[in-house]
Amino acid sequence: MSRKHHRKISQESAVGRQIAYSQFTNKSLAVQQIFRKYPKISQRIFECFFMETDLFGNPDSPDTIKNAAAEAAKATCKAAPKDQASPLAERLRPKTIDEVVGQKHLLGPGKPLRSAFENAHPHSMILWGPPGVGKTTLARLMADAFGLPFISISAVLGGVKDIRDAVEKATANREKTGRSTVVFVDEVHRFSKSQQDAFLPHVESGLFTFIGATTENPSFEVISALLSRSTVYVLESLKEEDLEELLHRALEREYLGLKVNEEAEKILIGLADGDARRFLNALEVSATMAKDRGIKVIDEKFVRAALPATIRRFDKGGDNFYDQISALHKSVRGSDPDAALYWMCRMLDGGVDPLYIARRLMRMSIEDIGLADPRGMEITTNAVDIYERLGSPEGELALANAVVYLACAPKSVSVYKAFNKMRAFVKQDGTRPVPMHIRNAPTKLMQKVGNGAGYRYPPDEPGSFAAGVKYFPDDMDEIRVYKPSPRGLEIKIGEKLAQLHALNEEVRRSGDMPKGRSVGMKQASEPDPNIHTE
Repeated sequence: MSRKHHRKISQESAVGRQIAYSQFTNKSLAVQQIFRKYPKISQRIFECFFMETDLFGNPDSPDTIKNAAAEAAKATCKAAPKDQASPLAERLRPKTIDEVVGQKHLLGPGKPLRSAFENAHPHSMILWGPPGVGKTTLARLMADAFGLPFISISAVLGGVKDIRDAVEKATANREKTGRSTVVFVDEVHRFSKSQQDAFLPHVESGLFTFIGATTENPSFEVISALLSRSTVYVLESLKEEDLEELLHRALEREYLGLKVNEEAEKILIGLADGDARRFLNALEVSATMAKDRGIKVIDEKFVRAALPATIRRFDKGGDNFYDQISALHKSVRGSDPDAALYWMCRMLDGGVDPLYIARRLMRMSIEDIGLADPRGMEITTNAVDIYERLGSPEGELALANAVVYLACAPKSVSVYKAFNKMRAFVKQDGTRPVPMHIRNAPTKLMQKVGNGAGYRYPPDEPGSFAAGVKYFPDDMDEIRVYKPSPRGLEIKIGEKLAQLHALNEEVRRSGDMPKGRSVGMKQASEPDPNIHTE
């Protein structure tokens, strides 16, 4: 028998003897504590370790042992408070509006939800916010405050059948009391369009006071008809002071005599990331372990040992995802390399695919830096190539280099704006023919038609520039949408363009236009009068 297996048997044997002694002496409190501490092995202990003798060394039967174990378990359940099996977050769920932590912008004096509670004015609403900020709690409190029946539907597990059942119950209640029913739909964004449509007639008739909870932007995830019949309230992540208040409340109500030092408190708050449920779950794990070990003060070392490392709130594809990539993009655009690195690391810490960040960096290099520093595109492309070769974590450093370079580089959106303006113009403009002198002329027939006639080959011109030539359609005025910024390389680009425009104006004013040459470096011929193009 291995030493590890022997220790396990010894532990179980000791626990079994404690249970037997507690049952024999009818000390139900002791039995309760033992069963709570070792719930899975207690029944088996009775059956396995006391098959031969009882407490006094006399032979005992398996039935006697099993009955003793069953009675002990029954006594445990009977003695334990009814809500002990509930998580700490559920046991601390606020019973009144004044107990709600956070959301002062909605629940403070004179604020919208506070007024709705005080005036007993129920109305349909959508509560939009991250997990663990009180959406379900507010829905339940509203039903209690207004004295209305409460029906909860989970969009994750429910469907049309649940909606029909809710309609039947609400109809029966209305016939009986003449009042509406609060129907709370958790994760409402997970319902399809047709499922959300099913609520409309009942919200419209007043049968339902609809309360939807969502972590996603309702503008995109909730149908417009339901959105127009509801008031949207935005809930915020809990602040540090809110979680501190929650900690003190939990210690006073559930863990008297237990203390959490300042450093441990900071760790718990940091792990919570503004989520009250996550915070209370972490506290419950730490407090339970501390109680089992007889520890009176939870310190930093204990918390780190008790709780696994957790990632920050990061929902790939959700609002938080796009908020953080937006923060990274705006930090680069704002020339703040430190903030840009912070948001990049936040996203990596949250589990985002580094190649997604890489693609966004490539977009930043062409959209926000552009020709003010073309090296930004080159450096970003190289960084992506390095990451693809090295992978994580080494390749992430290449992306960090690109982030810092782009943040520090001169910024220009001149090409981005010029592209969008010209694209919009072309979209609304008609289809104009290509001028003959810049048409393609690969065959003799096309040359005879007149394609390429009068074309001036720039490399043969002074300065490799055919001054005075117009490249826009003949029936269209020239439009200038590209305006180089006074930053980086675009300073020189601007100077060059100004010089070329001046040469164009000079030649056009003089009317002395040099003769053109065809694409093949041959003298352009006049169109063949025997070929009709109209």
